[in-house]
Amino acid sequence: MNNFLVVRQGDTERWTLNDPPSRNALTDAMVVALFEACLRAKSDASLRMVVLTGAAGAFCAGGSLGGFASAIGQPLQPGESDPLMGANRGFGDVLHALTEFPQLLVVAVDGPAMGGGFGLACCADIVLATQRSVFATPEVTLGLPPAQIAPFVWMRLGERAARECLLSGQHYSAAQARELGLVNEVVADGALEEALAASLQTLRLAAPGATAATKALLRRLRGPVPDLRYEAAIAFAAALRSPEAAAGLQAFTRKQAAPWIKNGAAP
Repeated sequence: MNNFLVVRQGDTERWTLNDPPSRNALTDAMVVALFEACLRAKSDASLRMVVLTGAAGAFCAGGSLGGFASAIGQPLQPGESDPLMGANRGFGDVLHALTEFPQLLVVAVDGPAMGGGFGLACCADIVLATQRSVFATPEVTLGLPPAQIAPFVWMRLGERAARECLLSGQHYSAAQARELGLVNEVVADGALEEALAASLQTLRLAAPGATAATKALLRRLRGPVPDLRYEAAIAFAAALRSPEAAAGLQAFTRKQAAPWIKNGAAP
């Protein structure tokens, strides 16, 4: 099965994360395909808009750890290079690429947008979400830092809201995500395609050259997204190999409370 689909219609491409059994979790292959699509789009003058969405009632459940299950909780051997770093940094490359291409990027969310999925939404120009959608950055509750997405959450939401999201791991409804500034429009369940078509029709009124120039000016205005790809990869890889992450992920799999919850004392 092709886990990343690209469909072109006129001047618009629809990119679909397509792995329904995992709720479209980001595998290495999916990340590579998404990065290659970004590079191609950046040089395609005939492409005006990109819609990023997920298949089968989910946007993205975050990063897939399936390929690194054997590394969880296992310290790196002396002198050994860590493959976790390269994989994690690759997702950082995708996030930077999404914020740098000149076309309009619309993210259409229907269902969960977790972790890396939350980060992808933070890269958009416009985010649409159905009422049943839910957003979270739950990494810290698993013993992991939300490393690569942190700068993008911070740039999108600002200091206060970013700290709330990244340090608590709490879940937000679509309406709450709109209040945070992540979502532009909340639509009824089942009405996403109609709302998306209306949004694209409105956005098409903007001339492509003027759009690209405006996006470039906005990037200059806010400054570049802080490039923490290397530091983030180190932090994530070290955390994934730690006993804390091993215990947190095991508790999550077993639907149990993590040790730091069970052992914690109320103030």
